[in-house]
Amino acid sequence: MKWLLRLLDRQCPHFEEGGKFRALKPVFDATDSFLFSPAARATLSPHVRDPLDVKRFMSVVILALLPCTFASLYFFGLRVLAMIVVSYAAGGIVEVLFAMARKEEINEGFLVTGLIFPLTLPPALPLWMVAVGVAFGVVVGKELFGGTGRNLFNPALVGRCFLAIGYPVAMSSNWVKPGGGLLGRVTQYVTAANVDALSSATPLVSAKQGNLAPLSDLLLGHVPGSIGETSALAVVVGGAFLLFTRVGNWRTVAGILGSFAVLGALLHRVQPDTFGPVGWHLCAGGLLFGAFFMATDPVTSPITNGGKWAYGILIGVATLLIRHLTGFVEGAMFAILLGNISAPLMDEVVFRSRLRRYR
Repeated sequence: MKWLLRLLDRQCPHFEEGGKFRALKPVFDATDSFLFSPAARATLSPHVRDPLDVKRFMSVVILALLPCTFASLYFFGLRVLAMIVVSYAAGGIVEVLFAMARKEEINEGFLVTGLIFPLTLPPALPLWMVAVGVAFGVVVGKELFGGTGRNLFNPALVGRCFLAIGYPVAMSSNWVKPGGGLLGRVTQYVTAANVDALSSATPLVSAKQGNLAPLSDLLLGHVPGSIGETSALAVVVGGAFLLFTRVGNWRTVAGILGSFAVLGALLHRVQPDTFGPVGWHLCAGGLLFGAFFMATDPVTSPITNGGKWAYGILIGVATLLIRHLTGFVEGAMFAILLGNISAPLMDEVVFRSRLRRYR
């Protein structure tokens, strides 16, 4: 790789101020940073060493997402890869255009958004909708706020919410029956044209009609659903790795799942016809995926420990109430967006309460 490093060093002047490729400097810097080194180098002392820069942080999240990604390839086939490629391409173009317009470096944050977004979608969703959704999420959910680190909402959730509201039929009718056997659907490319592979109901839709899928099917992924949320076991394995590496904060996850379980158990005891079994609902839908991989986003969640507990409890309670008392079968998406907009206020309350102790 030394030859590539020397090549980049020789080409560097062309991308600096006054060079003929100055407009493409964000792309050049992103390539150099991704392949060899962090984007910023400290030249003066004192130096603070931290093993977890942005690039390594994003790499850990991507590693944690691999169990869900591999499981989705097994259950839904090669089209999952196509959706991931389209997501990275469309969202990456938007990132590059904004970086060039602002004359800023391209941040690695989209490496995670580009993978999380397709994992929240139905497997047979048209590819053009994937492109439109991720582009909308990056522009409205992040770039309009100033880019990575300044966004108030999770960009992947903003994109999914846009598709859910703008294209409700497509987002609720492109479910695919997961493959089984030794290879599953790994060798197949499933689309809406494969009528025999489509399913009209996810476990939560069936639950609204009084039919609960076996808990073992939810754990192993033998149920239709969004690409990354089908197998609860795969989500937990990846989420546990995220918490073990301390990239995801356990307080947020504990607040979400704990509040959902406690309130759900109480309401199930009072009104079992309206509120289903807690263990089943914990494994169904996108609650686990959202709790581990989206609610723990360090940019859009509180920074204080007290705020993280309040943030998690709000999301858990809101998910339960939306899922059972509204026309939406899944409430995690809206609940996390509600938590995102409440996060700064929660931190403010914690800061003020701590300052009172020193007056």
